[in-house]
Amino acid sequence: MILKKRLFTVLLIACVVGAIYAVSRAGLMVQPAEEAEETEEPLFGHRETLYLWYTDEALTDYLNSVAVAYNEYQEDARVIPVYTSGAEYLETINQASLHSEEVPDLYIVGNDSLEKAYLAGLASEIRVPEGVPAMENFYTDTSIHAATYHDKQIGYPFYFETSSFLYNKTYLEDWARAQIEAEQDVAAAEAAEEALAQNGPEEEADGSADAGGTASETGEEIPDAAVIDEAEVAARVEEALPKTIDDILAFADVYDAPEQVEAIFKWDVSDIFYNYFFVGNYIDVGGVSGDRDDSINIYNEDAVRCMRVYQNLNQFFSIDTEEISYAGILQDFIDGKIVYTVVTTDALAKIEEAKENGEFQYEYGTSLIPDVNEELASRSLSVTQCVVINGYSEQKDMANDFAVYLSCYNVDNLYDRTGKMPARTDVILKNENAQAFVAEYEKSAPNPKMIGTSNYWVEMEIAFARIWVGNDANAELKSLSEKIMTQIKGEEYTEEYIDVPEEIPEEEEYLDEGMEAE
Repeated sequence: MILKKRLFTVLLIACVVGAIYAVSRAGLMVQPAEEAEETEEPLFGHRETLYLWYTDEALTDYLNSVAVAYNEYQEDARVIPVYTSGAEYLETINQASLHSEEVPDLYIVGNDSLEKAYLAGLASEIRVPEGVPAMENFYTDTSIHAATYHDKQIGYPFYFETSSFLYNKTYLEDWARAQIEAEQDVAAAEAAEEALAQNGPEEEADGSADAGGTASETGEEIPDAAVIDEAEVAARVEEALPKTIDDILAFADVYDAPEQVEAIFKWDVSDIFYNYFFVGNYIDVGGVSGDRDDSINIYNEDAVRCMRVYQNLNQFFSIDTEEISYAGILQDFIDGKIVYTVVTTDALAKIEEAKENGEFQYEYGTSLIPDVNEELASRSLSVTQCVVINGYSEQKDMANDFAVYLSCYNVDNLYDRTGKMPARTDVILKNENAQAFVAEYEKSAPNPKMIGTSNYWVEMEIAFARIWVGNDANAELKSLSEKIMTQIKGEEYTEEYIDVPEEIPEEEEYLDEGMEAE
């Protein structure tokens, strides 16, 4: 799972960041390498070499092609992409920066690692080259804030990951047609009753021979069934898309699901990335850029109310956290076993591949994640991958030039070739279902950058798991906030208890009032 891998990485990096910072600030000398033999460079002459590091192997072909294109027109430098695996990514960059002649001049890293990178001297404040439009012309506030640390822009937003709502469009279209047909049948029955009332049984009997599509006395063909307007079907589907979690529950009550459907709504409740939308709008960890330790608000009334809604869903959907997995959920959707789910951007490529090989025999659609209810809004979590200029690079200007070339001017086919959603706002995505992720990203909560909150996601995921199986939501959020605040402040911190009354369902409230009246 995407975020769990990132959580493991962040925790390991957090353990070594102090050492990284100390080493970098101590001014340790780079160990001299053995004199390299001079070789001819017939292709590039005496160009300076820029090393671009990255950790996602899915980018390899794409980055190599961009590097080749850049090398062809750029006379001063050539770019060599370097794939680096392993959880200790920043530590490896630091070691290479201090002890290698092939210093990583720039690299791709998640926004949640930018504080560690900056404090270790591994990130430089970027300066948009002259003639290049300002950042706000290319990117949304979300991506700019993601690449910002303490009001300094230290990265170029490259691509992002977030979650969105996925639905089986075929099922909803079939449901809409059934609704329209039922309404037409009712209308036809009412019309027949009205005709009977006006003309009497004899004329009805006389006209009975014309039923079933035979020609009438006027020569007009009477259709067997009314034609269903597909535009109306599309409108019904759009109208039926859930705006709140309550809408999903209401749909589940009336939907006559096909035999193969095992769940109306099913998502990976074990992974924070697919759960966070429940509380993302009411929890603040670091402000808009995720870098302010004086802007922490985890325990509040709205967050408690959101988590109670989340907990109550267990009685409707009964999802076992021990057995659930994102890969399994996505496969169930492909198999037609699920109507609604929550997915990340990678799902689109997998579904399209399944369509091509005949495994997925439906149509699908995406939309914004429904709000928690009419009063509580949803907000997804997002991670933004940024192109960062290494503070140890001796070729920062050239590295910056290529960073602009890569992140701003060569992302038109990024999604088509890698499945990565470009952060640049004006890129036209061929898959129309990708637009929901773009819209979700624009309002998403970015991963915080602070080292002091590096374990926040692990602790929040634990809280979600406990609340799902019945633990008190108020107590769990209070405990979580106290743990994080203790880490931030460096001393024991206790939250003042917030009394959040349990909400009584409307039907129960009505019954209570009736009993009192009696």
